[in-house]
Amino acid sequence: MMDAFCDPQIEKVVIMSSSQIGKTEILLNVIGYFIDQDPCPILVVHPTVEAVKTWSKDRLSTMIRDTPCLKNKVFSPKAKSSDSTILHKVFKGGHITMVGANSAAGLAMRPVRVVLMDEVDRFPLSAGAEGDPCRLAEKRATTFWNRKIGIVSTPTLKGLSRVEKEYELSDKRRYFVPCPYCDHYQVLKFSQLKFSDDDPTDAVYICENCKKELTDKDKQRMLRFGKWIPEKETRGIAGFWLNELYSPWVSFANLASRYIEAKKSKETMKVFVNTALAETWEEEEEGEQIEDSELMRRREDYSCVPSQVAVLTAGVDIHEDRIEVLVIGWGKDEESWHIEHKILFGHVMLKETWEQLDRFLQKTYQHESGALMKITCTCVDSGYMTKKVYEFIKPRQTRRVYAIKGSNQPGSPLVARPRFAGKEKVKLFTIGVSTAKDMIFSRLKLQEFGAGYMHFNLSCDEEYFKQLTAEKAILKFNRGMPYREYVKIRPRNEILDLWVYNIAAYSILNPNIERILNEIQSKSNEIKQNQTNFNQNQTILNANKTIKKPFTLHKKRSSWVKGW
Repeated sequence: MMDAFCDPQIEKVVIMSSSQIGKTEILLNVIGYFIDQDPCPILVVHPTVEAVKTWSKDRLSTMIRDTPCLKNKVFSPKAKSSDSTILHKVFKGGHITMVGANSAAGLAMRPVRVVLMDEVDRFPLSAGAEGDPCRLAEKRATTFWNRKIGIVSTPTLKGLSRVEKEYELSDKRRYFVPCPYCDHYQVLKFSQLKFSDDDPTDAVYICENCKKELTDKDKQRMLRFGKWIPEKETRGIAGFWLNELYSPWVSFANLASRYIEAKKSKETMKVFVNTALAETWEEEEEGEQIEDSELMRRREDYSCVPSQVAVLTAGVDIHEDRIEVLVIGWGKDEESWHIEHKILFGHVMLKETWEQLDRFLQKTYQHESGALMKITCTCVDSGYMTKKVYEFIKPRQTRRVYAIKGSNQPGSPLVARPRFAGKEKVKLFTIGVSTAKDMIFSRLKLQEFGAGYMHFNLSCDEEYFKQLTAEKAILKFNRGMPYREYVKIRPRNEILDLWVYNIAAYSILNPNIERILNEIQSKSNEIKQNQTNFNQNQTILNANKTIKKPFTLHKKRSSWVKGW
């Protein structure tokens, strides 16, 4: 893969691989080569400015510091005469400029010969209003006849993945390794990995030709004698694909164990397919929606907080004439339970309406174990009546009541790092709305209790489920780039929004569910033991109780004034 960057016949190098396979190290080595052997201007693009700053400090700077041939060539940011900074490093004959894909100004700053883009599938759909960040970055190298473009990423959704699209345009090279028994060259596929769900430590790879069982020791020899074989003619674009089966740091047993764990839910399976198998995840048919009537039929009869629940979160939606609150209980592996939906009527300009909300958020709930639970984390939408929301939240942040703002930017993280907003300087979390809705709709399709399953009790009526399923995902295009967008199919979607806020609250809280459940169980056992001891003591006291003396009728005195 690194040799391809030095091949004069190749202009673009595409690497579609699993995570932790060495992609970032490859880019660092390429940068080191051009600094030392072929100095030129270089542009490095990461998904965000924060990500590229971290990469510059933790990876690039340490490589330059510890590599003798580079140490004295790159000017130190501490030198008075140096123009070097964290995001711009100067060396004789060139420089390295580092930008986030969300910065249109950074991408359009200066001409460069080498453009290296890491994790392109995490890039925003558009850099501000300028368009696709990948195309903007590539344009910086237009004037160089010997330009090099590097596109590196783990894939994401089929049809939406940038790196998949680029790989399909390349010569599609895959790494073929020989079987140590029959010398048959083959691509390592997860389907050939055999293991038991009960004991994945016995995982072995089955040769597709001779059917021999191959171990991790065999893999080391196979990797050493492997070779890249292209699927079609190379026309200036070299494409490379690798999954985690090739990783010398990951054993067959480890990969099998992670697969068994990933099978618990659709979301974890999606992560495994993308980051371990280096394959795109294929979503259901475009525009598919969930029927609210199906959800109605799976309601359960529970009134108190179920025993599997460890924490409670709340989502708050603000309207002109009311405030809606949804309380959700969370268990292991993000299994969730609807607890209560409350509408607090009153104009939001009135103090009494916010006092209602404050009292409700301090409400206690009866746990099945007998314990009393309170809401642990609350997310309040600040998109409407922003100033009022900030004023309400400011004195309550110590109770984990936070302001949130939705982002419909495709690929946005579920919860971004908070920033301080307003004169009140409250913590404001930006929520990836589409990301949260993807999670909700995938979980609504689960049929078995367990990881990710969403439970509903009998208080959830027909309108509740109509609002929960009030949107569907459709495929759209922006300047030729495909993306998924949720559109309303019904006028009201408050319940769906409230579920989004609760998922965000759980993500912000990030609780240790198992530890909390153990604590609840321990306290419950302690209460039961104390009650048993009390009952036993009462029985002993009753048994030892002395018999009352016979009743004696007192003789009435002559004067009623002195009494009896």
